[in-house]
Amino acid sequence: MSTSSPHRLTSSSIRFDHALSPEHRGSLLTLAHEANFAAGTRLFNQGGHAGRFWVLRSGTVGMDVHVPGRQAAVVETVGSGELVGWSWLFRPYTWHFGAETTTPVRTDEFDAAAVRELMDADPALASAMWQWVGQVLAHRLISAEIRLLDLYAPHGSGSHI
Repeated sequence: MSTSSPHRLTSSSIRFDHALSPEHRGSLLTLAHEANFAAGTRLFNQGGHAGRFWVLRSGTVGMDVHVPGRQAAVVETVGSGELVGWSWLFRPYTWHFGAETTTPVRTDEFDAAAVRELMDADPALASAMWQWVGQVLAHRLISAEIRLLDLYAPHGSGSHI
């Protein structure tokens, strides 16, 4: 399967409002603060420290990967209700992708350490968060693979993804 728009693969099940119960969303949102960014703002770079994450209220963010000798390749565009950043949950808390706003965005921003502490204190929330972030992670890796094959595989190579 090949597509020029990995975003269309996004399933509603990875959206914040569908992935977590109202109780769990409420617990998390007690730790959130609103953060707004102009189009073209670099949120983080691949390899940097993952100390925060965002849930988009509006706008879009391009998730990208470093490609040596080339411009970073956008592997997915995420929008309203979606998670920006999952590396904050996995040691050593280093970004695996980069992210840049493609439009002005409004977000709920979370301090990763505070969320991990909340998860430690609430096993049900922790389970829900691990499941949600795991679904997002799986989706992002598939999208990245598809997009990179679209960009760099020889034409007609017969990829069966």
